[in-house]
Amino acid sequence: MSESLFCIENLQVAYPHHSAEAIQWAVDGVSFTLQPGERMGLVGESGCGKSTLGRAAMRLLPPSTQIKGRVMFQGQSVFDMTSSQVRKFRGEAVALIFQDPMTRLDPLMSIGNHCIETLKAHSPQLSMRAAKEKAIATLDKVKIPANRWDQYPHEFSGGMRQRVAIALALLLNPKLIVADEPTTSLDVTVSAQILQELTRLCSVENMALLLISHDLALVTEYCPRIGVMYNGKMVEMGSSQTVFQQPQHEYTKQLLKAALHIQGNGESGMKEISATSPLPPTPHSPILRVTDLKQYYSLEPNFVERLLRQQSQTIKAVDGINLELYPKEILGLVGESGCGKSTLSRTILQLIRPTAGKVEFLGRDLTSATRQEIRSSRRQMQMVFQDPHACLNPVMTVGQSIADPMLIHNLATSAKATEEVLLMLDKVGLKPASVYIERYPSDLSGGQQQRVALARALITRPKLVICDEPVSMLDASVQSQVLDLMLLLKEEFELTYLFITHDLWLARFLCDRIAVMNGGKIVEIGPTKEIFANPQHPYTQTLLAAAPLLARV
Repeated sequence: MSESLFCIENLQVAYPHHSAEAIQWAVDGVSFTLQPGERMGLVGESGCGKSTLGRAAMRLLPPSTQIKGRVMFQGQSVFDMTSSQVRKFRGEAVALIFQDPMTRLDPLMSIGNHCIETLKAHSPQLSMRAAKEKAIATLDKVKIPANRWDQYPHEFSGGMRQRVAIALALLLNPKLIVADEPTTSLDVTVSAQILQELTRLCSVENMALLLISHDLALVTEYCPRIGVMYNGKMVEMGSSQTVFQQPQHEYTKQLLKAALHIQGNGESGMKEISATSPLPPTPHSPILRVTDLKQYYSLEPNFVERLLRQQSQTIKAVDGINLELYPKEILGLVGESGCGKSTLSRTILQLIRPTAGKVEFLGRDLTSATRQEIRSSRRQMQMVFQDPHACLNPVMTVGQSIADPMLIHNLATSAKATEEVLLMLDKVGLKPASVYIERYPSDLSGGQQQRVALARALITRPKLVICDEPVSMLDASVQSQVLDLMLLLKEEFELTYLFITHDLWLARFLCDRIAVMNGGKIVEIGPTKEIFANPQHPYTQTLLAAAPLLARV
């Protein structure tokens, strides 16, 4: 046993519950071993126990959680460690990369201070200069430039915050990294760079990696061994190629089928697109026209920089964007994290006013509209966000959350709104609607929460829906269900989608046209089939080359 780096034996985890029912094990009898330098992937649907397993192994669950079994690290029982041993164990021995970086980052601390605090907590003898040099070098590995040192988490995009979280995990050179969906909000190029760096560290530093993910292609590409979890149990384990070429368990077969359905499995995916998508509409009647749109931010110098008379820096998040979106079309917007995709969507909605340029929706110039006119237009423009849990009020029921937009826009009485909510819940597949209308977000799975977010976006019968990474946090089977649902709702409600994603295979599956964004600019735009068959811009070619594909296995 001492030869193994990390060993889990018959682990069982149950969260506190107040009912008299039998214990529901979130993790139920899971066992596996990791050797130094080994990379193992852990896949399964949301709620299957993947993240619970990782947190239990690091003693990060609440004290009231019921845990059975053993977790051994280099022959020592993790559950028998003292408080000081656990503190040293976390970070120096095992580091955890969370799915949501905002759970790891303090909004009141700059990125630089996060790094210094982490290093000083474990190496107090380290000088400030040496700590900063090490931190800047580690940030550079995940493509965070040194000039962002004094910025705060809210000044970074979601993908860039995730890169910071990964850098913090790498700072102390741990022997094992438990990466819980580490690249969910990252584009394929940065995702590939970071996973290549993690793979290199596993080889050079003899560091082990437990990669928890719902991205089957990603796990297959970077992990020689894979475990499949379902309903708290490890239902299948083996080499990645064997598991996906010859799956034994029915759930593994379903996961693989759903992933291949999204990726299109080569040319069949193109045929599927043409069969489900309408013909491009006439170019004479765009529902949305963006003209030379710019969104600039200034980085003000700190006290020392002002003494040195350094000038403020300008970040061109959106830099002269021109595009048109036509009725009943799905336009995909792809690009790396921090390229300006989400900023563009928020500027289109006038959630932030542009530095320059014009946004016309249904023939009305929103950039010159009054606050009341913009508020009125939002009835016709709705948004579906990346994290449904973060955008649903935890103290409001599902019914209240969905009805809220109707009441805000005075579209219905309370009684009429309830009727509409029940109808919409049925449309998005949450049945029986009379049960779900009384539930709270915490009672729902990730896929169900995203269906609620869709229902809330559609309740005002909008013309345009902007979807900002709406399925990136969902596993392959739920992704497939939600995307198929979005296509059905598009036909029924005659919707137009602006679909923002970093997943090229999702874009190919869903979109009529694709716009590729890099450095605040759209570098290439065209029909989906042409973009994939004959990409013109070098950045588009790089994106396509970096995208992991199950069919390559």
